[in-house]
Amino acid sequence: MTAREIQPYSVTQLERLLGDLESDLVERKETFAGRAPHTVREAVCAFANDLPGHCRPGVVFIGAKDNGDPSGLTISDELLLKLGHIKTDGNVLPPPTLTVAKRRLRNTDMVVITVWPADSPPVRYKGSIWIRIGSQRAVASAQDERVLNEKRRHRDRPHDIQPVAMAQMQDIDLRRFEAEYLPAAVAPDVLEANDRTAEQRLAATKMIVAVDEPVPTVLGLLVIGKVTRDFLPGAYVQFLRVEGGALSDPVVDEELIDGTVADVIKRLDYKLIAHNRTAVDFTSAPIEQRKALYPIAALQQLTRNAVLHRNYEGTHAPSRVHWFEDRIEILSPGGPFGEITPANFGTPGLTDYRNPNLAEAMRALGYVQKFGGGIATARRMLKENGNQPPEFEVTTSNVRVALRPTR
Repeated sequence: MTAREIQPYSVTQLERLLGDLESDLVERKETFAGRAPHTVREAVCAFANDLPGHCRPGVVFIGAKDNGDPSGLTISDELLLKLGHIKTDGNVLPPPTLTVAKRRLRNTDMVVITVWPADSPPVRYKGSIWIRIGSQRAVASAQDERVLNEKRRHRDRPHDIQPVAMAQMQDIDLRRFEAEYLPAAVAPDVLEANDRTAEQRLAATKMIVAVDEPVPTVLGLLVIGKVTRDFLPGAYVQFLRVEGGALSDPVVDEELIDGTVADVIKRLDYKLIAHNRTAVDFTSAPIEQRKALYPIAALQQLTRNAVLHRNYEGTHAPSRVHWFEDRIEILSPGGPFGEITPANFGTPGLTDYRNPNLAEAMRALGYVQKFGGGIATARRMLKENGNQPPEFEVTTSNVRVALRPTR
């Protein structure tokens, strides 16, 4: 049973859980102050990992004492907004499936955070895997990690952690994994323990299927693959700089940008910076005004979205960045996924992930700051720079965005 098939709790069930002091599916907090923002996230991580195998949601009650009695906390919209950020702020990875709601329990308003078991454990909070042991939270041991990895093998896995049948261990770069990815993705104290083999570390970070099945996953090839396109032919970006407004006009720069995700992003950033001219305005103010044709940070948000959210399954088409004189077009293969539709695409805070584990990796490497905020950030930066809003064209097969230069 996947997380989406598990039903939320009724009011009667919530009140029963609220009073069950022995349950390992419940966390209670009187407020969301002090250390509570950290311990609540630890609890969310632990419930998402579901080490005991309950296959039921865990619940965090905000506004409840340890014995289940109401604490009298005022439930404000600001508090609900802060709690909602737990899913999107990038500290709990992969992003957990959870809901935040104000509920009337024991004749008092409380906040109920309902956390569904992850389809792709282990889940980490700031690089550490948290689990539930009775009514307490703890960091997972090496054996706990192995149990969570085994659970992942028997669930419906996202495509980004599916095995790539023809790939072998020699097709991934272990030195890069140890030197670059592990220090970014795993908490230092966990690394210092050093009681895990290389295969155990690769399995725990989902770069291979399992210790006893050391087959690289799609994620492993995207993040630390030696020659990624040998196995994922569409995993590259086609960059074109055109002198004119149509593809039939002269091409002044062209490059096929491939490699790992980090390589692709770095090389694409160089192209964006190299072609982004600065416009100088001598007439509208006493002092000359200088503005880039496009805000680089906005271009980075949208091109990284094209790499992260694209479909790596069933298509060999690349992501495309075509830079014309009057616009930039960014195209990502694969339409909206999950809860995202053409109608609600781009709604702030609304997000779903075709590649949730790739999102986790890009967040660890520093290429994603806040989940669900890329488009909103790009819109704000474009507006501040004097550009028109981005123009989105969303179909079932791809997402295209056009940007116009500032005048």
